[in-house]
Amino acid sequence: MPITTPFPAGCEGAVSLTFDDGMQSQLDTAIPLLNEHNLKATFYINPRGDDFMERLQPWRAVAWAGHEVGNHTVNHPCSRNFSGNPEGGLESMTLAEIEADILEASRRLRALIPEQEVFTFCYPCYQDYVGEGVNRQSYVPIVAKHFPAGRGKGEIANHPLTADLAYLSSFPVERMSGAELVGLAERAAAQHRWTILTFHGIHQGHLAVQEVDFRELVIHLARQRHRLWVAPVVAVAQRLIEWRKTARR
Repeated sequence: MPITTPFPAGCEGAVSLTFDDGMQSQLDTAIPLLNEHNLKATFYINPRGDDFMERLQPWRAVAWAGHEVGNHTVNHPCSRNFSGNPEGGLESMTLAEIEADILEASRRLRALIPEQEVFTFCYPCYQDYVGEGVNRQSYVPIVAKHFPAGRGKGEIANHPLTADLAYLSSFPVERMSGAELVGLAERAAAQHRWTILTFHGIHQGHLAVQEVDFRELVIHLARQRHRLWVAPVVAVAQRLIEWRKTARR
């Protein structure tokens, strides 16, 4: 049966909570709170090292609980402007090299969580290119080839019909108050769009939000689940892919 609306019946918009880098506070604080309120999110991890199967075992339970565990590359390559090192970084990579890193990350994730057949991609540092100057090239087409969606960064929530699923807009939310987080989520309902929030640590690291503020958001979303569809990136993307088949006729 065709999907005739971008969001489930009664929902005015969609919200996806996404978390980068597989931080310990996500396991210790965010996931228990989400599970308590029956909300599902997306966690983007880097399966680095020869010991990734052992080290990332806790993420198997995260996937079994209904959350998405997504691809954040193996090596988390970013611009060398971040490090100041004149060598290395995305500027020194080729499209073939970034694709190889992405595919290896997917292979490792499937080995870690074989039950999870489909997942999405997250651009490290929100950057979507390799090379520099006249040789700079976008790797968005590579992500589009291998994933139903890729999460980047932007200044507006995603329009269900026109957003580029291969580079979705998200709002980095570090150091935001609970009221600010709730306001961004409510923007999804007000605009009938898909709002994606990007978290890192919960009271951990320099890009953190405080636990009290995250809790305020989660409680609000749980209370408003009848009008705000809270779902992992892969679930919303797959629904929009099917809905667009009808909506664009």
